[in-house]
Amino acid sequence: MATLPVFRWRLAPDGYATRRQLRAQGLRPGGQCVAAQLERPRRRQGPLVAYLYRVDLAKPVRPMTPGRWAALAKANAARRICPACRRDAGYVIPTSLGMCVPCAYPEPADSPRSA
Repeated sequence: MATLPVFRWRLAPDGYATRRQLRAQGLRPGGQCVAAQLERPRRRQGPLVAYLYRVDLAKPVRPMTPGRWAALAKANAARRICPACRRDAGYVIPTSLGMCVPCAYPEPADSPRSA
């Protein structure tokens, strides 16, 4: 098995890019294997590793179809529906609460705001 070339952080040669860098250029890895890796040393832990792909083998990002746009809109709408009261919260429900803020922290009946 061949080992990957390892480069220090910010010292990778031209022609290599991370997934995020490819995406910023409108590209995707397109099924190619990892070509190299970057390592950023840390003091108390192992190094941070970023995988690099060859830019010349990258393919263009697939365009969004109307069906994909509809599915994305439906998924985002579902994230706004509170499972407890079944209302649209107007924001994405926090996963830490699992429900909208009024359902998670109901007002006590004897509070001055409820009057």
